[in-house]
Amino acid sequence: MRRAAFLGLVSVVLLVVTDAASQGADPAPQAQKSAKESGGSVPELVTVVRAMARDKSIRDAEVGVEVMEIDSGTVWAAYGEHTPLNPASNAKVFTAAASLALLHGSFRYQTTLSGALKGSSVDGPLVLRSNGDPSLATEDLYGLVRDLVARGVKKIEGDIVVDQRFFDGENTPPAFEQQPNEWAYFRAPVSAVAVNENTITLHVRPTSEGQNAVVSFDPPGFVDAEGAVKTKGEGADTVGLALSANGKRLSAKLSGAVAEDAKLLHYVRRVEDPTLLAGYALKAVLEDRGIKVTGEVKAGQGGGKANTLAHHESLPLSTLLYSLGKQSDNFYAEMVFKTLGGEKKGRPAKSVDAAGVVTKWLQDGNMLEPGTVIKNGSGLFDANRVTAHGVALVLRDAWNDPTRRAEMVAQLSIGGVDGTLHKRFKSRSKHMAIRAKTGTLDDVIALSGYVLAPPGKSPVAFSIMFNKVAGKGGAARSAADELVEKIHDRLWSR
Repeated sequence: MRRAAFLGLVSVVLLVVTDAASQGADPAPQAQKSAKESGGSVPELVTVVRAMARDKSIRDAEVGVEVMEIDSGTVWAAYGEHTPLNPASNAKVFTAAASLALLHGSFRYQTTLSGALKGSSVDGPLVLRSNGDPSLATEDLYGLVRDLVARGVKKIEGDIVVDQRFFDGENTPPAFEQQPNEWAYFRAPVSAVAVNENTITLHVRPTSEGQNAVVSFDPPGFVDAEGAVKTKGEGADTVGLALSANGKRLSAKLSGAVAEDAKLLHYVRRVEDPTLLAGYALKAVLEDRGIKVTGEVKAGQGGGKANTLAHHESLPLSTLLYSLGKQSDNFYAEMVFKTLGGEKKGRPAKSVDAAGVVTKWLQDGNMLEPGTVIKNGSGLFDANRVTAHGVALVLRDAWNDPTRRAEMVAQLSIGGVDGTLHKRFKSRSKHMAIRAKTGTLDDVIALSGYVLAPPGKSPVAFSIMFNKVAGKGGAARSAADELVEKIHDRLWSR
């Protein structure tokens, strides 16, 4: 998994398949004709792609498929491979590959507490800064405060200032405005200083029947709650959590009931404005550790003769990408994406700058297909347009770079083993050869990645995207899985 070897670039032989379906014709003869002309195609895969293109259950879908042998660049089968489509979370392939190429897998985020220490007090503001760490969590704030305690700090004589300057003020990633009333965690806003992925979690622990359940919020200090959750008989779970803005904080109305025999339950929601979330959490943690705070929580830059009093460093980017790739975490994707803008175009980091950085990277690497549109880093909602050929080129480029190959492969889900593919390809999990990124929206199904090969054979890069499959996602997913299984069986059959 960690092996890396340089593979020289060779000529690319493309199998061009005319999208006859979009013109009202039967696509099957066109796909077969291209297969005969290519000289490097694989007939059984062309057959599967041909069947996919004329499948009545997804007949009205827009389809883009490419299967490319990495060593030679030969396209084994393709259909609609140059058609720009919405990739859904397959956009994360671009974010991961570009960040590994431009930031490198060793890149780490930095979070600090700074202030003027005088004896056992911080005189003036205590400033919390970060450059966009998507992984910062409540326990990391405890770690920072532990450093203050070790310095003998007992009091903050001033405000807690949250310095968000590394990112611009646009907390809503591009296209996320399409569902403004969605409180689910997957639509969390971004910010340079973030904690718990800019979400709050309600923890509910049942007590005795008829009594109030024990509730708490993480991170602490940000939610004012009213109401209660009752403990009732077996099977009850009607917990209600209604959130509303309360200045820079949140108000929560609790209702409903939880079963007496239930385990600790968790309900996760995004915050509306993350500007001061980490600051209020930090204040609560400070007070929990016995450090008094005399001031308020504010946004700003700090100032004066401040020194770094505590420091937290994230895990390396190569590890953080596991959340992006295996778990398809939108927050991680948008934070890493925006970081590209800040690191390569200058601060404050902007999503539009990140889009420009990724687009230029594609262009410089001869991977920019006509019609490509990069707007956000997660693929959530209707934002990006890429082609199956473009995705295959990005995958091949990452594989052929010995400094990125292992890290790019490692962050993808393993078919039948982990991540978003843990329930798929179970019958092909023995060799752990299927490594891919899933993509799902209401009308999009996508799957792109690698099928690793045994010694003596070339691995394969593939990209499969379906658009306009609302209500037909199951059929599209099954078609994609069938093609990948055929690729796997060709490589691993004796």
